[in-house]
Amino acid sequence: MKTENSDLEELKKEYLKIQKKHNLPSFDELNMDFKIEKIDYEETDFLMRDVREQIGDFLEGFLRLLEAFLNPVNIPMYFFPIVKSLDLEDKKILAEMHEKISKLMIRSVKLIDYSEKGEAEFIKESFVLWQTIKKDFAVLVGDIEKKIDNKIKKSERGYFG
Repeated sequence: MKTENSDLEELKKEYLKIQKKHNLPSFDELNMDFKIEKIDYEETDFLMRDVREQIGDFLEGFLRLLEAFLNPVNIPMYFFPIVKSLDLEDKKILAEMHEKISKLMIRSVKLIDYSEKGEAEFIKESFVLWQTIKKDFAVLVGDIEKKIDNKIKKSERGYFG
């Protein structure tokens, strides 16, 4: 009986083959960003499609987060301080991130007809785009956190403060 660890090792071996063939990012790099170890690995001729779908699922989740910031309808209560702290520049940055990821996701729809080259290009483009977006998003979230903290400190002074 195979253990979970041996399935992961097998997944890594199979990925290494396609990585070399298509000059893809390493398994560890993709796994760190997109959690590709979650792929339910079974012997398949379409591992790249599974990797692309995992990346796509991750990016769709991130798009939903961006949409909650940009169009705050039916959002959880903890989002309100964040949304209130967004200024026009913040919203512009979020909208640009949303647009870039959306364009990439739309291009992935063409992969409904399997293309090994197309799958590889999506994986590479997603990885490169995510490297920029995650850094920009981390900076933006840090700025938002400071704005929220400053607002809380000001409100602690009381009505006449």
